[in-house]
Amino acid sequence: MLKVILEGHDKYYGITDIVRMFFGDISEDHEHSCVIAGDGPDMTLVNTLEKDGSSVTFDQAAGKRYSFDGPSLEIGREVKRSLYIALSDITGMKMPWGCLSGIRPTLVASEEGSKEELTKKYLVREDKAALGFETAKEEMRLLEAISPEDLNIYVGVPFCPSRCSYCSFISQDISHHMGRLGEYEAALENEIRTLSPLLNRRVASLYMGGGTPTVFSDEQFSRVLDTIYSSIKIDPDCEVTIEAGRPDTINRNKLEAMRSHGIGRICINPQTMRDETLAKLGRRHTSSDIIRAYDQAKELGFEVINMDLIAGLPFETGDDFVRSVSKLIDIGPGNITIHTLYKKRRAALTKEMVMGRDDSRGDIDAAVREGYRLLYEAGYHPYYLYRQKDTGHGLENTGFAKGDTGCLYNVAMMSDARDVLSFGAGGMSKRCFEQEGTTSKHRVERCPTVKDVLTYISSSEEMARRKSEFFEL
Repeated sequence: MLKVILEGHDKYYGITDIVRMFFGDISEDHEHSCVIAGDGPDMTLVNTLEKDGSSVTFDQAAGKRYSFDGPSLEIGREVKRSLYIALSDITGMKMPWGCLSGIRPTLVASEEGSKEELTKKYLVREDKAALGFETAKEEMRLLEAISPEDLNIYVGVPFCPSRCSYCSFISQDISHHMGRLGEYEAALENEIRTLSPLLNRRVASLYMGGGTPTVFSDEQFSRVLDTIYSSIKIDPDCEVTIEAGRPDTINRNKLEAMRSHGIGRICINPQTMRDETLAKLGRRHTSSDIIRAYDQAKELGFEVINMDLIAGLPFETGDDFVRSVSKLIDIGPGNITIHTLYKKRRAALTKEMVMGRDDSRGDIDAAVREGYRLLYEAGYHPYYLYRQKDTGHGLENTGFAKGDTGCLYNVAMMSDARDVLSFGAGGMSKRCFEQEGTTSKHRVERCPTVKDVLTYISSSEEMARRKSEFFEL
């Protein structure tokens, strides 16, 4: 059991993040000022914040001290850095993003101003530092297209035709809850109609996601779109994206309904182009279905199509992932998003399946690098990037785009620098306020919508009232 004692500070959150990079089963003991990793080595470390603002991590049993030879960082980052240096030496493991554990490494990249500073100060691997710095510049360019006065809207549909084994989302299996889907449609439309008359801000982007919004019947789907467009003022220059997601839910009627409203961006997400993996994951479609849906969407004039892949899926190798990247490049969508599998709390996949050190399926880190190389070679560039806890191999999720086709909503939502109004169960509305300080972080206030679908169905008007108060409408 590894025990990390905090001395001179109370940055439990950051210390836990660093320990989690190396070990699972993390707990905090505030009574004894320590963080514990049950499956770590039998040792005690003392993570100390010195009076001059530097941090030292002591391995008292071995008589070793670990610190950074250079200027100190902000306190939360500084204590994480010395602990990372210690654990990296003790385990012999170096993480791709060094001591950066937050969801948005591009925020740090934009503060530092160069890839060299990311490598030097935060021990980020050179290829990741280059990725972070390049993506940060593109994120900032896209963010400037959205005024802080604008509103970005999310419409959530937490239903899928089946649950993938890697997913812990609140989606309901509609094969058993068909009636509830109709009730959810009515509640969602009610929330939108109740709140939208109070909106007096320009809508810069609207994203309908899930789950799988196209899980609705043709009639239900058309009604939801009609409600959105009749209730919310959507200017011609507003970016509207529909996450069609599962190709087994896409048909011509739904595609035509989207086009009739002028929608030009959709997501068709294979996750992998290997049929054997799709079947084992519980996805009820094949790679041929993906190509069919894509071709139909292109025929109807959709301008930008995003397609997602997941690196590190069980049941396939790193080479399988690279082959999927190559197949998507051949198809040629405007956006390709590369996710790395991470352990979702309620997913069927075990933590060992996601984060285990077994390399029998190949080097996933190397496979991701090769996938990125192929995307660059094909003319794609990264436009947004984020990381999640308990991600396999310490990697990240990166959106790639051809030309100026990056998704504004993705950047607005991930930046925590633009306001988001969310409709539907499980959504998170937020207001972002500029603040002075040593970092470029905004102060963010959040207003959650209830996650449970049945509770949402019975309280959509209350959710609308809560958000009207939150946004002071």
